[in-house]
Amino acid sequence: MRDVIDLLVDRLDGLIPRHAIVLGSGLGTLVEQVSDQVRIPYTMLEGFPVSGVTGHAGELVAGYLGEEPVIMLSGRAHYYEHGDAKAMRLPIEVMRGLGVQTMILTNSAGSLREDMPPGSVMQISDHINYSGMNPLIGERGDQRFVGMTSAYDAGLTLDMRNAAIRAGIPLFSGVYMWFSGPSFETPAEIRMARTLGADAVGMSTVPEVILARYFGMKVAAASVITNFGAGMTGAELSHDETKDMAPVGGQRLAAVLKEMLA
Repeated sequence: MRDVIDLLVDRLDGLIPRHAIVLGSGLGTLVEQVSDQVRIPYTMLEGFPVSGVTGHAGELVAGYLGEEPVIMLSGRAHYYEHGDAKAMRLPIEVMRGLGVQTMILTNSAGSLREDMPPGSVMQISDHINYSGMNPLIGERGDQRFVGMTSAYDAGLTLDMRNAAIRAGIPLFSGVYMWFSGPSFETPAEIRMARTLGADAVGMSTVPEVILARYFGMKVAAASVITNFGAGMTGAELSHDETKDMAPVGGQRLAAVLKEMLA
């Protein structure tokens, strides 16, 4: 890991990002907002997982969002690709090693609420780990018993809400439920999720929240809504729908994050 950190420090040439952003499916357009870019493919960073999912570029992008130095992980590895909940452990640990204090996670998700249609942005206020998997399984020592009562930092939550107001972007708030994937949920599972208090469902993010908290970083997260949950409209779900709709909400989320960090 030390070699990767040293390589990045050399390539960043004095840039010291305090914020890291993980970009979900179809959200790579946020990269276009970054000025003075330094782009490094994951293949050049030993141990970084390369996603096999379309819509995930698989590169690290550093620069400035507004006037704030940031580092973006454009693409993530998912549990369903490798059966490994800690697939993003090394990248997140490297971010901490670079001095990152805040991890902002984004994803594409399915809405469980009729009033939150595709194209909306939902700030994640809490999550339900329905998969039952945890990236800290196998870790040693008491540090693995990470408290999750305040998994999503209250200060960052308020910053994101205020940024959305300033940017004129409607921002929903809700609970995200993590299903392992890669198959989409059934209508019965969606009814269960709604009964349990979930507002959106997806196949990522929760392991990264746990890892970021494990490494002592503050966390904020948001979902771009790309579809309604199975059975809510009668239509079948597909990844093509995710890729098509993600840029719509992605532009809105990009405006919120730029305002938040600026």
